[in-house]
Amino acid sequence: MRRSKFSPTQIANILKEFDNGKSVEQISREHGVSSAAFYKWRSKYAGMNSKELKRLKELEEENRKLKQMYANLALDHQMAKEIIEKKL
Repeated sequence: MRRSKFSPTQIANILKEFDNGKSVEQISREHGVSSAAFYKWRSKYAGMNSKELKRLKELEEENRKLKQMYANLALDHQMAKEIIEKKL
């Protein structure tokens, strides 16, 4: 998964600029972010401060790792189950 080149603090500041009256076009030009990415951030992170946003990113990363661990364990379990069935 591709990591964002913007930190949670930067994303929060960009969203605050919009709340303070800057247009999406101005923000896109100044920060080099597409308007689609801006609207995605706005729908996902609206109303969050930088600390909350950082914590959310950490939790999403932890969730991704846990899902990967579960998938690996499920495969191992399935393989072990098939081996045991063949031996009987």
